[in-house]
Amino acid sequence: MCRSTGAIGQTRWMAAERIVLDGGMGKHLERSGAPFRQPEWSALALLEDPDAVRRAHVDFIDAGADVIIVNSYAVAPFHLGEHRFLERGAELATLAGRLAREAAEAADRPVRVAASLPPLFGSYQPELFRPEDAPAMFDLLVAAQAPFVDLWIGETVSSIPEAEAILAAVDRHDPSAELWMSFSVPDEPPGDVVDLRSGESVADAVAAVQDRVAAVLFNCSPPEAITIALGHVHAALDPETDILTGGYANAFVPKQEGYAANEVVLGRREDLTPAEYHDICAGWIASGSSIVGGCCHMFPEHIAALADLGSASAV
Repeated sequence: MCRSTGAIGQTRWMAAERIVLDGGMGKHLERSGAPFRQPEWSALALLEDPDAVRRAHVDFIDAGADVIIVNSYAVAPFHLGEHRFLERGAELATLAGRLAREAAEAADRPVRVAASLPPLFGSYQPELFRPEDAPAMFDLLVAAQAPFVDLWIGETVSSIPEAEAILAAVDRHDPSAELWMSFSVPDEPPGDVVDLRSGESVADAVAAVQDRVAAVLFNCSPPEAITIALGHVHAALDPETDILTGGYANAFVPKQEGYAANEVVLGRREDLTPAEYHDICAGWIASGSSIVGGCCHMFPEHIAALADLGSASAV
């Protein structure tokens, strides 16, 4: 099978293959006893105990992850504050990229590293996105992570303008770089239709990115909502496309009215056991998806449960 090369020499997946991502870094760091609090979230470990981040990556690799995501999700103004982001963001994103690369290279099998391009101004809050400020901030994150990664993931993308800003930032760095776009959808979709958190349709989001991305995903949303959203994606894509699809859900309890990220650390849904999540992800694979993994509150045991959904030929 012919594959095109990734950023630092590993290979790009094709549509027939299946990939297992890692799980939720922030909550795994917290559970492991690493420094963790709001508002810094998973960035606090970069500031105070970087080796805890390396160990967390190794935990997910040992559980069976084919791809690990750089711990740069919280290297953003929303979590660090704008002054500290401008002062130390490049340093912290560089450190996060290096830690992920070191963990991947120490593995006894090929593991790819994905750079995270996160919500800059607030998860789940598309109304806070600032298109005039985003390009320079995304450029900072791209430049810092570029030496260490094989591909890029726009994470928890809640609007089409945010997706377009991420796409443009990666293209300014390398128009041929592999880019996955992972959208976020509301926790409780009304019936069998779900839109982005901005209210824009999934079909419109697919149309906005499909000429550039290698994968369309959903993350940091409940698995039930992702199941509906993936149905919309599969309906919108050409059946002959080589764009991969998939999801990595969170296990947060439902958000209460008035919830705002950085103000509350949500608890975990105990019904989403490793076995239950395996069955949900198996359903995504059966429906035509190729990529499965976990987001917040999905731990190494959840990733280990997905191991039989991966493909031995995926790396």
